[in-house]
Amino acid sequence: MKADLIVGIQWGDEGKGKIVDRLAQEYDVVCRYQGGHNAGHTIWVDGVRYALHLIPSGVLNPKAINIIGNGVVVSPSDLIKEMKQFENLEGRLFISDKAHLILSYHSLVDRAREELKGTKAIGTTGKGIGPCYADKINRSGYRVGELLHPSTLVAKIMEYFEFNKAIFEAMNIQIPTSSELFDEIEEYREKLSPFIANTTNMVWGFLDNNKKVLLEGAQGTMLDIDHGTYPYVTSSNTISAGACSGLGLNPKQIGKVTGIVKAYCTRVGNGPFPTEDFGDAGKTMADVGKERGTTTGRLRRCGWFDAVLVKYAAKLNGCDDLSLMKLDVLDGFETIKICMAYELDGEIIDYVPSDLENVKPIYKEVKGWDSVVGIREYDKLPAEAKEYIQTIEEVTGVKVGIVSTSPERADTIIR
Repeated sequence: MKADLIVGIQWGDEGKGKIVDRLAQEYDVVCRYQGGHNAGHTIWVDGVRYALHLIPSGVLNPKAINIIGNGVVVSPSDLIKEMKQFENLEGRLFISDKAHLILSYHSLVDRAREELKGTKAIGTTGKGIGPCYADKINRSGYRVGELLHPSTLVAKIMEYFEFNKAIFEAMNIQIPTSSELFDEIEEYREKLSPFIANTTNMVWGFLDNNKKVLLEGAQGTMLDIDHGTYPYVTSSNTISAGACSGLGLNPKQIGKVTGIVKAYCTRVGNGPFPTEDFGDAGKTMADVGKERGTTTGRLRRCGWFDAVLVKYAAKLNGCDDLSLMKLDVLDGFETIKICMAYELDGEIIDYVPSDLENVKPIYKEVKGWDSVVGIREYDKLPAEAKEYIQTIEEVTGVKVGIVSTSPERADTIIR
């Protein structure tokens, strides 16, 4: 058995949560493979809103097992808060003993560095993700499994504080005492130890026993540390290949790859955004789409669908199909734009260059439609909405297999 995969194709916030939740009803296991609590999935079920940051979206399927993989960076305090939303998670939620810990000093360092950068700030969430991944790469990080031995872990962290004392003082960050740190770590051990496991062996076992496994990432392809709009990116590999290192799988164990895209485009924070709309259209998308970050509450920048970018991202991820989200947000527009190519230094290009700062979008305009809200059959969509979808398929070269027509779980077209 192979594991199927869901991946964001734009700058995150594409609506992965709804699709993973929808598909998770058919899977035995749902695994998160990278990122931290800087990302969020919003899921609406029967009018109730759930905001997930670390726990996989399969938690809303009472029969599914949920795994937080080794590629995720875990804030114990935030995970514990999130777990309080749900009952009886033992036996249903497992955290990799090799996942790295985000401790309070990571977020303090994150915010201090952003402040020092001033106008050149990346626009991070300040959650400590970058500093935690940096410690991981510097081989000075701490892993979830170490929570099982609080005294040893505290001694290591206090040694780290002493070694980096000058840096913390320069950033005006107060170092906790050994006893304060021990109390914090002991609380994490007490509440999380039943969930810590060797998740790599678990996933291998599930696949060997023909269990249906679904993999989900956080953020989106264009925030990938290697292939996104560097340096305005996150600190992990958000593309489908990240699932292999983030869970301990090999490429042959990856099955169907579904890319999630919004019917328009958004991004949070700083960085290039070729199709951003600064006028009334962008404001309408933000208002109707309720475009505020699940994690930070920050207003998202909005713009038109970038088919060049989606084609690039779909190729990077090996997408078998696309799920087109929030089509209903475009209801009522007289005309809708799709970016079909870029102009760069006077030349027309149909690919994503390494620097998106200086490209100009070349648009095709298609006729808008009245409303798609609540439609659950493709044939019942307005002709104009079908033309929009067909144009996306033609330019990206990837079939749109799923269409979402409202935030509700059931308002989904499966083609």
